[in-house]
Amino acid sequence: MDIEKIRTLIALMEENELVNLEVSSDDEHISLTRHYDAPAPTMMAAPTAGVAPVAAATKPAGKAGKVENSPMVGVFYSAPTPNDPPFVKVGQQVKAGDTIGIIEAMKIMNPLEATQSGIIDEILVDNSEVVQFGQPVVRYKA
Repeated sequence: MDIEKIRTLIALMEENELVNLEVSSDDEHISLTRHYDAPAPTMMAAPTAGVAPVAAATKPAGKAGKVENSPMVGVFYSAPTPNDPPFVKVGQQVKAGDTIGIIEAMKIMNPLEATQSGIIDEILVDNSEVVQFGQPVVRYKA
């Protein structure tokens, strides 16, 4: 991958206030992450083909247990289709990488994957609810 391609991807991240950007092709793979000293931006552009969002696990003030935050603005779905069971339920053990929901952004269905292993203590959003970038979606038991 040439340096100009990397510079173009960095410019795309800055222009769209993306925190993470991952691009793959047949013979290349690049993953870029921006770190902020200030709070993360309140909105994030929807990903395009070839971009994989990454969820962050953080510990909110006042409540025990880490949370999975929404990596983008979109509609949260708890199941693959309305007739299917939800991906996760309270009390369920999950492993890092397990799908815990879907976030639809610009008609693209983006899987929300667990960033850690643990037991789901609380599901913080309802099915079909609009979520914001950084909004807690599920809480793990402490």
